[in-house]
Amino acid sequence: MNAIATRPIIKADIGYKGTQLKARLELSGRQWVVFKPGRYKRDYIVEGTPYAGYDRHTGEIAAFHLDRVLGFHRAPIVVGRRVNLRSEVMPVASQSLLDTFVNQGNQTCFYGKCYYCNPGEPACADENDIMEGSVTLWLPKNKKLKKWHHPWSRTYKENKKAQWEYDDNYCKGVLEKYPLEKHQHIVDILDTAAFDYLIGNADRHQYETFEADGQQAMLLLMDSAKSFGNPHHDERSILAPLYQCCKIREATWDKLLSLQNGRLSNVMRRVLSHDPLAPILTELHLQAMDRRLIAVIATIQECLSNHGADYVLLR
Repeated sequence: MNAIATRPIIKADIGYKGTQLKARLELSGRQWVVFKPGRYKRDYIVEGTPYAGYDRHTGEIAAFHLDRVLGFHRAPIVVGRRVNLRSEVMPVASQSLLDTFVNQGNQTCFYGKCYYCNPGEPACADENDIMEGSVTLWLPKNKKLKKWHHPWSRTYKENKKAQWEYDDNYCKGVLEKYPLEKHQHIVDILDTAAFDYLIGNADRHQYETFEADGQQAMLLLMDSAKSFGNPHHDERSILAPLYQCCKIREATWDKLLSLQNGRLSNVMRRVLSHDPLAPILTELHLQAMDRRLIAVIATIQECLSNHGADYVLLR
């Protein structure tokens, strides 16, 4: 993590894929990393739909550490970093990336290439050309990924609901198509519902697994940056896989119980304090995690009351 945060940048290029602005950097150890620029101050509150706003670099960092705290170990390494756009990035940037650099007043900015990228909405450094962002370690080239459509994805259309939003028996169909004993990643989705609810991420529309591992591959927690947008809002629909299926790993349940009574925010506060961009989360966001944990536990407890531990807890 120290190397990711400090090694010299030897190449910089467009980060093409996805809807959000990013850059691809190569560090002096020959590792590729993805740089997501900071767009918001720590206390900025993102209003609107559950998936509104730009990616939050601080959310990507915090999500990586929560993945560790919960014992999932499914997220690639993420660390915060400050870069000087003029002295560290532009001298080693590809022409494609350089073509997206613009000046706004005294600020150096770039807008990259992506689905929503455009010259009118660039990311800008401060007046000293310093930009902070999250840096995610890219996986080795031999680790091919398989993309899956998330069964509980949203339509992203205000006037159209997904089937899971109105069908109380939706989970039954999912489990008939993907029996849990044969599809590891469906069990991971149930864990991930709790994870995403804690961070406020309602944008898990697809997910990846390692291609070589087939149907028993674990779900990778890639791209958690649409998180920690509004500490005052708890988006209950994120928990749909949990309250519709009423199943979760027993180990995850035990871990959630162990983090009650303010322990979750205390642990996250400590682990995040070591990041180069600390503080990563405001106290409001830390408190929101404790509040949301209560709701997750209550949801599972209701399932246990209705169905019993043998049905709900997966061993």
